[in-house]
Amino acid sequence: MRILFNIGHPAQVHFFKNAMKILENKGHVCKMTAVSKEVSLVLLDAYGIKYDVVGSAKPSFFSKGTELLKIERKLYKIARSFKPDILVGGVGNAYIAHLGKMIRKPSIVFDDTEHAKIEHMLMDPFATVICTPSSFTNDLGKKQVRYNGYHELAYLHPNYFRPNPAVLKDLGLKEGDPFIILRFVSWDADHDFGHHGIENKIKLANELEKYGKVFITSEIGLVPELEKYKLKIAPEKLHDLLYYATLCIGEGATVAVESALLGTPAIYISSLIGTMGNFIELEEKYGLILNYNDSTKALDKAVELLQNPGLKENWKRKRDKLLEDKIDVTAFIVWFVENYPNSFKMIKEDKDIQYKLKI
Repeated sequence: MRILFNIGHPAQVHFFKNAMKILENKGHVCKMTAVSKEVSLVLLDAYGIKYDVVGSAKPSFFSKGTELLKIERKLYKIARSFKPDILVGGVGNAYIAHLGKMIRKPSIVFDDTEHAKIEHMLMDPFATVICTPSSFTNDLGKKQVRYNGYHELAYLHPNYFRPNPAVLKDLGLKEGDPFIILRFVSWDADHDFGHHGIENKIKLANELEKYGKVFITSEIGLVPELEKYKLKIAPEKLHDLLYYATLCIGEGATVAVESALLGTPAIYISSLIGTMGNFIELEEKYGLILNYNDSTKALDKAVELLQNPGLKENWKRKRDKLLEDKIDVTAFIVWFVENYPNSFKMIKEDKDIQYKLKI
Protein backbone atom coordinates (compact mmCIF):
# COMPACT_ATOMS: atom_id res chain seq x y z
CA MET A 1 0.00 0.00 0.00
CA ARG A 2 0.95 3.64 -0.45
CA ILE A 3 0.00 5.56 2.70
CA LEU A 4 0.00 9.35 3.06
CA PHE A 5 0.21 10.70 6.62
CA ASN A 6 -0.41 14.30 7.63
CA ILE A 7 0.31 15.79 11.05
CA GLY A 8 -0.90 19.14 12.32
CA HIS A 9 0.43 19.12 15.89
CA PRO A 10 3.66 17.95 17.58
CA ALA A 11 1.79 15.25 19.53
CA GLN A 12 0.83 13.63 16.23
CA VAL A 13 4.51 13.09 15.40
CA HIS A 14 4.68 10.85 18.45
CA PHE A 15 1.30 9.29 17.67
CA PHE A 16 2.22 8.09 14.18
CA LYS A 17 5.99 7.54 14.37
CA ASN A 18 5.90 3.91 15.53
CA ALA A 19 3.02 2.88 13.27
CA MET A 20 4.68 4.43 10.23
CA LYS A 21 7.94 2.63 10.95
CA ILE A 22 6.19 -0.73 11.39
CA LEU A 23 4.17 -0.27 8.19
CA GLU A 24 7.34 0.57 6.25
CA ASN A 25 9.10 -2.48 7.67
CA LYS A 26 6.19 -4.58 6.43
CA GLY A 27 6.76 -3.33 2.89
CA HIS A 28 4.28 -0.46 2.64
CA VAL A 29 5.37 2.89 1.19
CA CYS A 30 4.66 5.78 3.57
CA LYS A 31 4.95 9.51 3.05
CA MET A 32 4.77 12.09 5.84
CA THR A 33 3.48 15.62 5.34
CA ALA A 34 3.43 18.19 8.12
CA VAL A 35 1.86 21.46 9.13
CA SER A 36 4.56 23.37 11.01
CA LYS A 37 3.39 24.06 14.57
CA GLU A 38 5.68 24.68 17.57
CA VAL A 39 8.27 21.87 17.65
CA SER A 40 6.65 19.49 15.15
CA LEU A 41 9.43 19.80 12.56
CA VAL A 42 12.12 19.58 15.25
CA LEU A 43 10.62 16.28 16.42
CA LEU A 44 10.40 14.89 12.89
CA ASP A 45 14.06 15.73 12.37
CA ALA A 46 15.02 14.21 15.73
CA TYR A 47 13.32 10.93 14.82
CA GLY A 48 14.82 10.88 11.33
CA ILE A 49 11.44 11.02 9.59
CA LYS A 50 11.49 12.54 6.12
CA TYR A 51 8.63 14.94 5.46
CA ASP A 52 7.20 17.64 3.23
CA VAL A 53 6.01 20.88 4.85
CA VAL A 54 2.59 21.82 3.54
CA GLY A 55 1.88 24.88 5.68
CA SER A 56 2.06 26.40 9.15
CA ALA A 57 -0.24 26.99 12.10
CA LYS A 58 -1.91 30.42 12.14
CA PRO A 59 -3.34 32.40 15.11
CA SER A 60 -6.53 34.01 13.76
CA PHE A 61 -9.68 32.51 12.26
CA PHE A 62 -9.14 34.39 8.99
CA SER A 63 -5.51 33.34 8.64
CA LYS A 64 -6.43 29.75 9.54
CA GLY A 65 -9.02 29.74 6.77
CA THR A 66 -6.68 31.04 4.09
CA GLU A 67 -3.91 28.70 5.26
CA LEU A 68 -6.29 25.72 5.05
CA LEU A 69 -6.75 26.39 1.33
CA LYS A 70 -2.99 26.68 0.79
CA ILE A 71 -2.33 23.46 2.70
CA GLU A 72 -4.92 21.52 0.77
CA ARG A 73 -3.53 22.80 -2.53
CA LYS A 74 -0.06 21.55 -1.58
CA LEU A 75 -1.42 18.23 -0.35
CA TYR A 76 -3.28 17.77 -3.62
CA LYS A 77 -0.08 18.30 -5.62
CA ILE A 78 1.78 15.82 -3.42
CA ALA A 79 -1.03 13.28 -3.74
CA ARG A 80 -1.01 13.53 -7.53
CA SER A 81 2.67 12.62 -7.50
CA PHE A 82 2.68 10.10 -4.64
CA LYS A 83 -0.60 8.41 -5.66
CA PRO A 84 -1.65 7.17 -2.18
CA ASP A 85 -4.04 4.29 -1.63
CA ILE A 86 -5.12 5.61 1.75
CA LEU A 87 -4.81 8.83 3.79
CA VAL A 88 -4.21 9.02 7.54
CA GLY A 89 -4.39 12.03 9.86
CA GLY A 90 -4.65 13.07 13.48
CA VAL A 91 -6.95 15.24 15.58
CA GLY A 92 -9.07 17.69 13.59
CA ASN A 93 -7.35 16.87 10.31
CA ALA A 94 -9.80 18.38 7.84
CA TYR A 95 -7.00 18.57 5.27
CA ILE A 96 -6.77 14.80 4.90
CA ALA A 97 -10.55 14.39 4.96
CA HIS A 98 -11.00 16.96 2.19
CA LEU A 99 -8.13 15.53 0.16
CA GLY A 100 -9.68 12.08 0.33
CA LYS A 101 -12.86 13.39 -1.26
CA MET A 102 -10.90 15.24 -3.95
CA ILE A 103 -8.84 12.23 -5.03
CA ARG A 104 -11.51 9.63 -4.18
CA LYS A 105 -9.38 7.73 -1.68
CA PRO A 106 -10.35 6.66 1.88
CA SER A 107 -9.30 8.91 4.73
CA ILE A 108 -8.83 7.63 8.29
CA VAL A 109 -8.54 10.20 11.06
CA PHE A 110 -7.83 9.61 14.74
CA ASP A 111 -9.54 12.10 17.06
CA ASP A 112 -9.95 12.42 20.84
CA THR A 113 -11.14 16.02 21.24
CA GLU A 114 -14.90 16.27 21.71
CA HIS A 115 -15.07 20.03 22.22
CA ALA A 116 -13.28 20.85 18.94
CA LYS A 117 -16.57 21.79 17.29
CA ILE A 118 -15.15 23.78 14.39
CA GLU A 119 -12.64 21.05 13.51
CA HIS A 120 -15.34 18.39 13.65
CA MET A 121 -17.64 20.51 11.51
CA LEU A 122 -14.92 20.83 8.86
CA MET A 123 -13.66 17.25 9.09
CA ASP A 124 -16.40 14.78 9.99
CA PRO A 125 -18.64 15.06 6.91
CA PHE A 126 -15.67 14.35 4.61
CA ALA A 127 -13.66 11.72 6.54
CA THR A 128 -14.22 8.09 5.62
CA VAL A 129 -13.52 6.75 9.13
CA ILE A 130 -13.06 8.51 12.47
CA CYS A 131 -11.27 6.43 15.11
CA THR A 132 -11.73 7.55 18.71
CA PRO A 133 -10.89 6.20 22.16
CA SER A 134 -13.65 4.17 23.82
CA SER A 135 -13.92 6.97 26.43
CA PHE A 136 -14.90 9.51 23.73
CA THR A 137 -18.27 10.90 24.81
CA ASN A 138 -19.67 12.00 21.43
CA ASP A 139 -21.50 9.75 18.99
CA LEU A 140 -20.11 10.51 15.52
CA GLY A 141 -22.36 8.07 13.70
CA LYS A 142 -21.60 5.16 11.38
CA LYS A 143 -18.12 6.44 10.51
CA GLN A 144 -16.92 6.17 14.10
CA VAL A 145 -14.75 3.30 15.33
CA ARG A 146 -13.87 3.06 19.02
CA TYR A 147 -10.69 1.47 20.37
CA ASN A 148 -9.92 0.79 24.02
CA GLY A 149 -6.97 3.09 24.55
CA TYR A 150 -5.72 6.66 24.44
CA HIS A 151 -3.78 8.47 21.74
CA GLU A 152 -0.80 8.84 24.04
CA LEU A 153 -0.52 5.05 24.48
CA ALA A 154 0.59 4.86 20.84
CA TYR A 155 4.01 6.07 21.97
CA LEU A 156 4.08 5.68 25.77
CA HIS A 157 3.03 2.03 25.94
CA PRO A 158 5.87 -0.08 27.42
CA ASN A 159 6.14 -1.88 24.08
CA TYR A 160 7.67 1.30 22.65
CA PHE A 161 8.80 3.59 25.46
CA ARG A 162 11.79 3.08 27.73
CA PRO A 163 12.73 6.07 29.93
CA ASN A 164 16.28 7.33 29.57
CA PRO A 165 17.68 8.64 32.88
CA ALA A 166 20.38 10.59 31.02
CA VAL A 167 17.96 13.53 30.83
CA LEU A 168 18.31 13.95 34.59
CA LYS A 169 22.04 14.47 34.30
CA ASP A 170 21.42 17.16 31.68
CA LEU A 171 19.50 19.11 34.34
CA GLY A 172 21.77 18.41 37.30
CA LEU A 173 19.40 15.86 38.82
CA LYS A 174 19.61 12.26 39.89
CA GLU A 175 16.92 9.60 40.24
CA GLY A 176 14.77 10.25 43.30
CA ASP A 177 15.34 14.01 43.35
CA PRO A 178 11.99 15.81 43.74
CA PHE A 179 11.04 18.07 40.83
CA ILE A 180 7.87 19.46 39.32
CA ILE A 181 7.04 20.15 35.69
CA LEU A 182 4.67 23.01 34.81
CA ARG A 183 3.01 23.12 31.39
CA PHE A 184 1.61 26.31 29.86
CA VAL A 185 -0.23 26.50 26.54
CA SER A 186 -0.99 29.29 24.07
CA TRP A 187 -4.80 28.89 24.01
CA ASP A 188 -4.86 29.84 20.31
CA ALA A 189 -6.37 26.62 18.93
CA ASP A 190 -9.90 26.94 17.56
CA HIS A 191 -11.26 24.65 20.25
CA ASP A 192 -9.56 26.69 23.01
CA PHE A 193 -11.35 29.94 22.15
CA GLY A 194 -12.96 31.45 25.25
CA HIS A 195 -11.28 29.04 27.67
CA HIS A 196 -8.53 29.55 30.21
CA GLY A 197 -6.16 27.69 32.49
CA ILE A 198 -3.80 28.75 35.29
CA GLU A 199 -4.64 32.16 36.72
CA ASN A 200 -1.46 33.06 38.65
CA LYS A 201 1.53 31.33 37.09
CA ILE A 202 4.15 33.18 39.14
CA LYS A 203 2.53 32.26 42.47
CA LEU A 204 2.16 28.64 41.37
CA ALA A 205 5.83 28.30 40.44
CA ASN A 206 7.07 30.07 43.57
CA GLU A 207 4.97 27.94 45.91
CA LEU A 208 5.87 24.64 44.25
CA GLU A 209 9.58 25.49 44.36
CA LYS A 210 9.44 24.90 48.12
CA TYR A 211 9.02 21.16 47.41
CA GLY A 212 11.53 20.61 44.61
CA LYS A 213 13.02 22.08 41.47
CA VAL A 214 10.49 23.57 39.08
CA PHE A 215 10.75 23.35 35.29
CA ILE A 216 8.38 25.10 32.90
CA THR A 217 7.62 23.90 29.40
CA SER A 218 5.55 26.45 27.54
CA GLU A 219 4.05 27.12 24.11
CA ILE A 220 4.33 30.86 24.81
CA GLY A 221 7.07 33.18 25.99
CA LEU A 222 7.60 33.52 29.73
CA VAL A 223 7.51 36.70 31.78
CA PRO A 224 10.87 37.67 33.36
CA GLU A 225 9.84 36.32 36.78
CA LEU A 226 9.40 32.83 35.29
CA GLU A 227 12.32 32.76 32.90
CA LYS A 228 14.58 31.08 35.47
CA TYR A 229 12.29 28.04 35.46
CA LYS A 230 12.35 27.54 31.69
CA LEU A 231 13.04 23.95 30.71
CA LYS A 232 16.06 23.70 28.45
CA ILE A 233 16.16 20.24 26.93
CA ALA A 234 15.52 18.88 23.46
CA PRO A 235 11.76 18.38 22.99
CA GLU A 236 12.13 14.66 22.23
CA LYS A 237 13.46 14.18 25.79
CA LEU A 238 10.34 15.55 27.50
CA HIS A 239 8.72 12.14 28.03
CA ASP A 240 11.85 10.85 29.75
CA LEU A 241 11.68 13.81 32.11
CA LEU A 242 7.95 13.36 32.72
CA TYR A 243 8.57 9.76 33.72
CA TYR A 244 10.98 10.77 36.50
CA ALA A 245 9.08 13.87 37.65
CA THR A 246 7.44 13.96 41.07
CA LEU A 247 4.43 15.87 39.76
CA CYS A 248 3.18 17.49 36.58
CA ILE A 249 0.75 20.38 36.84
CA GLY A 250 -0.50 22.59 34.06
CA GLU A 251 -3.05 23.58 31.46
CA GLY A 252 -1.82 21.38 28.62
CA ALA A 253 -4.14 18.43 27.98
CA THR A 254 -1.69 16.22 26.11
CA VAL A 255 1.14 16.62 28.63
CA ALA A 256 -1.27 15.87 31.50
CA VAL A 257 -2.34 12.58 29.89
CA GLU A 258 1.26 11.72 29.03
CA SER A 259 2.28 12.20 32.66
CA ALA A 260 -0.56 10.02 33.91
CA LEU A 261 0.30 7.21 31.50
CA LEU A 262 3.92 7.36 32.65
CA GLY A 263 2.89 6.94 36.28
CA THR A 264 3.51 10.55 37.27
CA PRO A 265 0.75 12.38 39.20
CA ALA A 266 -0.93 14.91 36.93
CA ILE A 267 -3.02 17.93 37.88
CA TYR A 268 -4.89 19.52 34.97
CA ILE A 269 -6.12 23.11 35.34
CA SER A 270 -8.59 24.23 32.71
CA SER A 271 -12.08 25.56 32.13
CA LEU A 272 -12.42 22.63 29.70
CA ILE A 273 -12.76 20.01 32.41
CA GLY A 274 -15.81 17.84 31.98
CA THR A 275 -15.75 18.12 28.18
CA MET A 276 -13.25 15.35 27.36
CA GLY A 277 -14.01 11.69 27.97
CA ASN A 278 -10.39 10.61 28.38
CA PHE A 279 -9.92 13.04 31.29
CA ILE A 280 -13.15 11.92 32.93
CA GLU A 281 -12.10 8.27 32.70
CA LEU A 282 -8.52 8.89 33.81
CA GLU A 283 -9.79 10.67 36.93
CA GLU A 284 -12.89 8.67 37.86
CA LYS A 285 -11.83 5.16 36.86
CA TYR A 286 -8.07 5.22 37.33
CA GLY A 287 -7.35 8.19 39.61
CA LEU A 288 -4.34 9.18 37.51
CA ILE A 289 -5.37 12.76 36.68
CA LEU A 290 -6.89 15.33 39.02
CA ASN A 291 -8.95 17.95 37.16
CA TYR A 292 -9.52 21.50 38.40
CA ASN A 293 -10.87 24.75 37.00
CA ASP A 294 -9.76 26.62 40.13
CA SER A 295 -6.02 27.35 40.31
CA THR A 296 -6.04 27.88 44.08
CA LYS A 297 -7.64 24.50 44.77
CA ALA A 298 -5.24 22.88 42.33
CA LEU A 299 -2.24 24.36 44.13
CA ASP A 300 -3.57 23.19 47.50
CA LYS A 301 -3.92 19.66 46.09
CA ALA A 302 -0.43 19.79 44.61
CA VAL A 303 1.07 20.70 47.98
CA GLU A 304 -0.87 17.88 49.62
CA LEU A 305 0.42 15.35 47.09
CA LEU A 306 4.02 16.54 47.33
CA GLN A 307 3.98 15.88 51.07
CA ASN A 308 3.15 12.19 50.47
CA PRO A 309 6.38 10.11 50.46
CA GLY A 310 4.66 7.18 48.70
CA LEU A 311 3.18 9.30 45.93
CA LYS A 312 5.04 7.90 42.93
CA GLU A 313 4.66 4.27 44.00
CA ASN A 314 0.91 4.74 44.36
CA TRP A 315 0.64 6.28 40.88
CA LYS A 316 2.73 3.51 39.33
CA ARG A 317 0.32 0.91 40.68
CA LYS A 318 -2.64 2.77 39.23
CA ARG A 319 -0.85 3.13 35.91
CA ASP A 320 -0.15 -0.63 35.84
CA LYS A 321 -3.86 -1.30 36.34
CA LEU A 322 -4.66 0.91 33.36
CA LEU A 323 -2.14 -0.91 31.17
CA GLU A 324 -3.84 -4.21 31.99
CA ASP A 325 -7.13 -2.80 30.68
CA LYS A 326 -5.95 -1.02 27.52
CA ILE A 327 -4.71 -2.19 24.13
CA ASP A 328 -1.50 -1.41 22.26
CA VAL A 329 -2.74 1.58 20.25
CA THR A 330 0.10 1.51 17.72
CA ALA A 331 -0.68 -2.13 16.97
CA PHE A 332 -4.31 -1.10 16.45
CA ILE A 333 -3.33 1.68 14.03
CA VAL A 334 -1.18 -0.71 11.99
CA TRP A 335 -3.85 -3.42 11.91
CA PHE A 336 -6.66 -1.03 11.03
CA VAL A 337 -4.82 0.82 8.25
CA GLU A 338 -3.16 -2.25 6.76
CA ASN A 339 -6.39 -4.25 6.63
CA TYR A 340 -8.79 -1.47 5.65
CA PRO A 341 -11.65 -1.77 4.59
CA ASN A 342 -11.95 -5.28 6.06
CA SER A 343 -10.78 -3.97 9.46
CA PHE A 344 -13.65 -1.49 9.50
CA LYS A 345 -16.18 -4.22 8.75
CA MET A 346 -14.65 -6.56 11.33
CA ILE A 347 -14.71 -4.09 14.20
CA LYS A 348 -18.22 -2.94 13.32
CA GLU A 349 -19.43 -6.54 13.45
CA ASP A 350 -17.47 -7.39 16.60
CA LYS A 351 -16.10 -4.53 18.73
CA ASP A 352 -14.13 -7.05 20.80
CA ILE A 353 -12.03 -8.07 17.79
CA GLN A 354 -9.32 -5.72 19.10
CA TYR A 355 -8.89 -8.02 22.11
CA LYS A 356 -9.23 -11.30 20.20
CA LEU A 357 -6.44 -10.24 17.88
CA LYS A 358 -4.32 -9.49 20.99
CA ILE A 359 -3.60 -5.98 19.76
